[in-house]
Amino acid sequence: MRVLLSTYGSRGDVEPVVALGVQLQALGVEAVVCAPPDEEFAELLAGAGVPLVPVGQSARALTKSAPPPSSIPERAAELIASQFAVLPAAAQGCDALVATGMIPTVAGALSIAEKLGIRSVSVTFQQLTLPSPHHRPLAYAGRSFPPDVTDNQALWDLDAESNNVLFGEALNGNRASIGLPPVPNVRDYVVGDRPWLASDPVLDPWLEPADLDVVQTGAWILPDERPLPDDLEDFLGAGGPPVFVGFGSMPLHAATDAARVAIEAVRAQGRRVIIRRGWADLGLIDDQDDCFAVGEINQQQLFTRVAAVVHHGGAGTTTTATRAGTPQVVVPQAADQPYWAGRVADLGIGVAHDGPIPTVESLSVALETALTPETGARATTVAASVRTDGAAVAARYLVELINGTSDDRRALASDWRS
Repeated sequence: MRVLLSTYGSRGDVEPVVALGVQLQALGVEAVVCAPPDEEFAELLAGAGVPLVPVGQSARALTKSAPPPSSIPERAAELIASQFAVLPAAAQGCDALVATGMIPTVAGALSIAEKLGIRSVSVTFQQLTLPSPHHRPLAYAGRSFPPDVTDNQALWDLDAESNNVLFGEALNGNRASIGLPPVPNVRDYVVGDRPWLASDPVLDPWLEPADLDVVQTGAWILPDERPLPDDLEDFLGAGGPPVFVGFGSMPLHAATDAARVAIEAVRAQGRRVIIRRGWADLGLIDDQDDCFAVGEINQQQLFTRVAAVVHHGGAGTTTTATRAGTPQVVVPQAADQPYWAGRVADLGIGVAHDGPIPTVESLSVALETALTPETGARATTVAASVRTDGAAVAARYLVELINGTSDDRRALASDWRS
């Protein structure tokens, strides 16, 4: 049995797919990942023993270039074309294709599966891209929703229109080139009738609407067994638990000031700081010994050793911090990050910062709340309810679907009960 796992985006789009690949291999399935050619992704896949087929341009370069909203259709066309160029060969001999990441690349991947006549599954790592009467869709840059439209169904209709305008021409042009009919509704084509939601039910509870059958597997977590570096261990042992600050794959164009603000806010709480460089290239602002800078690191282990985590609100980082039982301050930058900030606040496990640009005062106030014993106790309680086997559940379910032994969610429900 062979499965192609297709993704395009930041580390938060790639690492969960690697986790699924590892679990599929444990079941004897040959798993191959199509992902951006970034060196960090290649190293991640090599370390997990999952083959990589590079597709498209560097995701980091695309993110840091910050193209204007007017160029979205052009950029999307390039990404879609890369899917049609690479995936047909990669998917040969596959029994299924699992697609996640950016909507235009998912649409391209699903089209290749359609052409080859193989089973496909569409996956999202948060529910905001799934039409529902219970929440509004995310707006694309340059295509904000009219302020007088508040009905969620009307907003989802506008979302479908935006997807068609931005991605429809490029997708259907490529589909025509391989003999496929046009897709009238790009968003609905990507979502399908039974999308998978690979997020934790406590952090991201799905409220079932009647017209969409969502399969929530739990978050796909890749276990990280790497030890922390010796110099970081020395820093951790030299004083009380520090506060971790990192913004993952967000470029943060005011990165120098962001580092200063974060470090000064943490110092105002009498705490030491660990700052992660990330795609924003954050760094130290002076040579005082209360700060330590890290690059790629085992966050699963590190987050259990710190007093609080200040981050951007990516799905993966939010899940990791929640699982660690560590209070959070979420400074959301874009896309789904305000949603995750809200979930952290609603659960009482941290603070949602108001807006993407913190000041020393605003971040210090947020940290003051996050560092209270009450928030810490709540974070510990919620951590005990976070599932860690979502990737294994998804792998077993996918194998049963391929084998034809399960065409509903009874097997999945059994996994959740076990």
